[in-house]
Amino acid sequence: MKTQDDIQTILLPVLGMTCAACANSVESMIGAQQGVEQAEVNYATQTVKVSYHPDQVQPPAFQKAVQSIGYDLIMDSENGKEKQEEVQQKNYSSLKRRMIASGILALPVVLIGMFFMDIPYANYYMLALTTPILFIFGKSFFVNAYKQASHGRANMDTLVALSTGIAYLFSLFNTLYPEFWHQRGLHPHVYYEAAAVVIVFIMLGKLLEERAKSNTSSAIKKLVGLQPKTVLVITENGEKEIPLSDIAIDDKILVRSGEKIPVDGEIYEGTSYVDESMISGEPVAVSKNIGDQVFAGTINQKGSFRFVARKVGGETMLAQIIKMVQDAQGSKAPVQKLVDKIAGIFVPIVIGIALLTLIIWILVGGENALTQGMLAMVTVLVIACPCALGLATPTAIMVGVGKGAENGILIKDAEALELGHKVNAVVLDKTGTLTKGKPEVTELNWQNKTDIDKQKLIGILFALEQQSEHPLAEAIVRHLQTANVHPTKVTGFESLTGKGVQATFEGQKYWAGSHKILKDAGIEIEGNLENSVTRLQDQAKTVIYFINENNVLATIAIADQIKEGSARAVSELLKRNIAVYMLTGDNHQTASAVAKQVGITDFRAEVLPSDKADFVKELQSQGKIVAMIGDGINDSHALAQADVSIAMGKGSDIAIDVAKITLVSSDLLQVPKALRLSKLTVRTVRQNLFWAFIYNLIGIPIAAGILYPLNGFLLNPMIAGAAMALSSVSVVSNSLRLKFAKLI
Repeated sequence: MKTQDDIQTILLPVLGMTCAACANSVESMIGAQQGVEQAEVNYATQTVKVSYHPDQVQPPAFQKAVQSIGYDLIMDSENGKEKQEEVQQKNYSSLKRRMIASGILALPVVLIGMFFMDIPYANYYMLALTTPILFIFGKSFFVNAYKQASHGRANMDTLVALSTGIAYLFSLFNTLYPEFWHQRGLHPHVYYEAAAVVIVFIMLGKLLEERAKSNTSSAIKKLVGLQPKTVLVITENGEKEIPLSDIAIDDKILVRSGEKIPVDGEIYEGTSYVDESMISGEPVAVSKNIGDQVFAGTINQKGSFRFVARKVGGETMLAQIIKMVQDAQGSKAPVQKLVDKIAGIFVPIVIGIALLTLIIWILVGGENALTQGMLAMVTVLVIACPCALGLATPTAIMVGVGKGAENGILIKDAEALELGHKVNAVVLDKTGTLTKGKPEVTELNWQNKTDIDKQKLIGILFALEQQSEHPLAEAIVRHLQTANVHPTKVTGFESLTGKGVQATFEGQKYWAGSHKILKDAGIEIEGNLENSVTRLQDQAKTVIYFINENNVLATIAIADQIKEGSARAVSELLKRNIAVYMLTGDNHQTASAVAKQVGITDFRAEVLPSDKADFVKELQSQGKIVAMIGDGINDSHALAQADVSIAMGKGSDIAIDVAKITLVSSDLLQVPKALRLSKLTVRTVRQNLFWAFIYNLIGIPIAAGILYPLNGFLLNPMIAGAAMALSSVSVVSNSLRLKFAKLI
């Protein structure tokens, strides 16, 4: 919770929302409370952010307001997300059990209603089976509809409750008092199977929604997990282990090899290499010496050091990244699905048509006007039941997600599929996205050495690098191991901080390291060697020198290799008129070289995690639909901010959690396929909505009796139920066609 002047802002998880219309209801109910400045519901994250005057209203009033219309708030702001996940998991399990039970009971109802209507006591069997479906397993539809109605509102639950409730009551009356119709020369039909099937189908749609919500992203939890729970603090009486929450500014802390750094601070004793990929995205650990800054959540790789705490709690860079991810996720507008927008208009219109049908029949229907009016009203509600409407989106999404999985594209959120086809700007991280994210030796150039010399010297080089603590040494060791080289036994090994390593073999000294060791040895490079080094540096490669007391023996070029498909993927995106940008925490020279090789003209170098998110915001402010593609913790804020977020399958767990789409193979060529899949899926949803409504556009007027004055035709509710089922079959069949679509 934060305070600004006399206004406080609180973020609370919401329970019970199943559509964007629900989000609007919660938002308007809280917003209507006296003292509330603004209420913003995020349907995607199932949260509400409320700005209010604490002297006029308190949070319990918000909970009471939403409870009155069938929803709830979790008032525990610290553990709210965990409790919300628990409730969602319970809801999913409960809904699954209720749907299965309803399906088991509905099957014999359908069989009797369609094929065995003439067996003795058929209506009573169906009544006994349908009653628990509606009023035990499906009672939430009626409870929610009542709560909505008590506040003058209507949603999809209202239409489900009305259509199934009236069909049930009408059938119950016909079961108990069939003579009422017999006396009027009519057969008393029952529609238990229509009511039962509607409940089961709508529950299936809700189950798909709940499953998506129950798999809530655990990105924030994993980010928090980057911090150690306890810390070794140095006191006057020695080392003392205390909880992380007890650390104060200016505390002195010991960090040993392999441990996570708990808070931001400054080293005052010791040296080490620290993995800061969480911040920079770069795979090479950074050398840390006295006076250097260290950051919470980064990992100490080799060596131990002591540092003074400078920022603790919510002030650390890790805490800021966590906050930025939360804010970015919470700032998105609610998912305004087309089906929910239509339902907001469709529900009251259908109810109005049904009532108008009854009134018109009573006024001008003549003999048996009330009877036929009731039949017509029930038929309108049955044929207009939103079963196909409820299935239109989830079935297409389900098939689209399956299609993506077959192609190595894992989709976690329907929003990504809905927006993917609109993307006109793609932002790419460099390391691990365009490149492999692992330094490798690309060249080992010997300086005028015979094969015999090389055999002897390569063993010495191996020995030097094998004992070195520098992260780049690992790349050289891996390269030499593949060539079946064995290290030579050397003596007097010494690590030269910031320069390299040295050792002695047969009385002669050898060094391996950066250009700084050349100065110490008094060696200058010129001619062909100088040109070769310049060429390598222009290609953004790091050059390691292997020397003795007199000469440069070899140069080793190390680089993060570009993935094979990167240039082709960039070219494919540019062909589709999608702007492509590259952002990296690496230096400008390396960024420029990589951008040039893959065909990107617009790039930014040496950017922080917040800079990446700001760049995405800047593009969005220009009206662009932005897809962010990354693989590291440092990309998580930008991924959360982007309209469509895509993570590399071999990237960090946190990036994968935040992103809505994951590319299993980490191949950028999958990105154009993902955008194509989005286009096909959205087209299928629109086709489904057409099929869902075409039956209503044709069926509702006929059900109301528009043909009766012309030819005496009055649609039987039984046929209306069949038409409703047929629309559902059409929707499901159309969705299944997506399985056979090509993504190339």
